[in-house]
Amino acid sequence: MIPEIKKILYTTDLSKNSSYAFLYAADMAKRHNAKIVILHSIGPVRYMYSEGMTDRIEEILQRSKKKERETDLEEIKKYLQKFCEKIENQIGPPCVELVSKILVPLGHPVEEILNAADQEGCDAIVLGTHGKGFLRHTFLGSVAGSVLQRSRKPVFVIPLPSEKTNIDWDKI
Repeated sequence: MIPEIKKILYTTDLSKNSSYAFLYAADMAKRHNAKIVILHSIGPVRYMYSEGMTDRIEEILQRSKKKERETDLEEIKKYLQKFCEKIENQIGPPCVELVSKILVPLGHPVEEILNAADQEGCDAIVLGTHGKGFLRHTFLGSVAGSVLQRSRKPVFVIPLPSEKTNIDWDKI
């Protein structure tokens, strides 16, 4: 028996393909009467500083990271609202009501995706892929590929469509 899908983790890097993949997450949520948890991971940044400043710098960085996450969370909420208004004519309402939570963790995207899927009790993961080609994938790796290899949950990897699409986070 196939397990029910009641909660979907949709991951975004706010790229064009992420917006396209959201259409799939929203459609899946509507079909299964499920909720969507949105995750946008902020990769860690390495800072260099002198030894004597370690504690003070660490305190500043923690405050800075918290403010950055709060700002990103507000921006993503605004984008989501506008994006949902834009795509409701394609998928129908209600778009915003499908989203139960927005997460903006600080960390490596693959780890954050896998952790969030488990911690939030998600039944499936939806993410877009950039399709940057074989060589780039071989040398740099791929978030989608790593999530697909390591996840114990169904993963839906959405490639960019071959035809042009008018849906894009950038244009909102």
